[in-house]
Amino acid sequence: MKLGEFVAQNGIPLSRTEGQYVFRQGEQDTSLYFVKTGLLKAYYLSADGKENIKSFILPGDHIGSLMASHAGKPCSFSLLCLRPCELTKLPFATLYEAVRTDPEISAAAVDFLLNFAMKKEIREYELLCLSAEERYRRLMENTPDLLKLVTQNEIARYLGVTPVGLSRIKKRVMA
Repeated sequence: MKLGEFVAQNGIPLSRTEGQYVFRQGEQDTSLYFVKTGLLKAYYLSADGKENIKSFILPGDHIGSLMASHAGKPCSFSLLCLRPCELTKLPFATLYEAVRTDPEISAAAVDFLLNFAMKKEIREYELLCLSAEERYRRLMENTPDLLKLVTQNEIARYLGVTPVGLSRIKKRVMA
């Protein structure tokens, strides 16, 4: 059985409206979420209230807090719907049990986790090794539609710059 079939058979349909949270930083949530429709943002909130956006989640993407779902710790980030969303919620324990008994699901889960890890590795590289302008150019190349769906303030927080800094970057890029 393929992972998509497993999720369809064992997942729980979940609808959220714009502005609703799937989970919040500090809460317990032991599920993975597969996005059918909508747009979400995953972000960290620092102790001083500063929001740092870790990712935008689009249809076909998946997300969950592995710290919460596997390690039993609170979620380290929040997941907020920026548009109405249709999700499939899969309890991590359900997947974990299946990978122990079904070799095909196990192989699919390994691929799933490898893709998840590679996405995180790319994001780390961008934040640690690229300038904000280079990160903006990559965003324009890889997900140009996203720039029309989220606010300039959210793009700035995703890039790790101020809104004024983003305006300057955009002027240089468009020149």
